[in-house]
This record gives sequence, C-alpha cells and structure tokens, in this order.
Amino acid sequence: MILDQLANASLYFNLSARIAAALRHLQQTNWTAAAPGRYALDGDHLFVLVQQYETKPREQGFWEAHRKYMDVQYVHSGVEWMGYATLTHLQAGEYDPSKDFLPLHGEGEFFQLRAGTFTLLAPQDAHMPGMAHGTPQAVKKVVVKIAV
Repeated sequence: MILDQLANASLYFNLSARIAAALRHLQQTNWTAAAPGRYALDGDHLFVLVQQYETKPREQGFWEAHRKYMDVQYVHSGVEWMGYATLTHLQAGEYDPSKDFLPLHGEGEFFQLRAGTFTLLAPQDAHMPGMAHGTPQAVKKVVVKIAV
C-alpha cells in the first residue's frame, strides 16, 4: 500500500507503465466536472470509476480485496476513513471472479484520506473504503483499476 498526495504522484511513475498512466490521468483531469460512471483508458487493462457517495459508519463497512486489479483510490473532495490490512491477517470468504471481489473478515487499521490524497492498493492489500469518522459526509472519489 502507498498513501500520498496526488502532487507527489511522479515519485511512483517508475513502478510500472500502467501505474504511471493511472497517476498521470488523475493529475491531468478536471474531476470537478466528471460525472459518476466508468471510463475506459485502456479497455479492461486500465479504467476509471468516478464515485460520489456519503461515508458510512464503520459497522456498515466490509473488507475487500481484488486479484485481477490494483486500485488507485483518489479522494477529490471530502474526507473518508479507510481500513487496511494484509490478506494474511484476515479470513477470506468466497472469491467472485466476475466482480474481482474477495470478501474478508477480521480487524485492521484505519487511516484518513483527505481531498488531494491517493492510496495505491495491490492485490495483497485488503481495504474497507468509504468509512465515516464521526458524522457521515459527501465524498467524490476516483478509483483507477489497473490490471496486474
């Protein structure tokens, strides 16, 4: 897992060509004007999900991980808390390959994602996104899915 400000994204361009493309796209796009939805950058190899939602109480959250994709999750506006744990610290449910979704159970750590912050999550990084810390609030998030 990597957690940083989008302004520092160039530090991670050398990790892979797709990661560099994802981070550049995040830096170069006007996300204020972007409507929620899915946008292809390179077919199923690299695509964007623009999301708007209200954060929710932690007891309504769930742990997840992915096998086919890395996530770059960038908070454009608002603040959310995100859970993080390595897969080895959680109990896995049944993987759904059609959704690239692995449900998990257990405990992990939580960190804050503020506007302008991104996190890069690899397949071994379980996460619980969209959590409120205190009062729920509106968040606009951009998730770039990167095929591994």
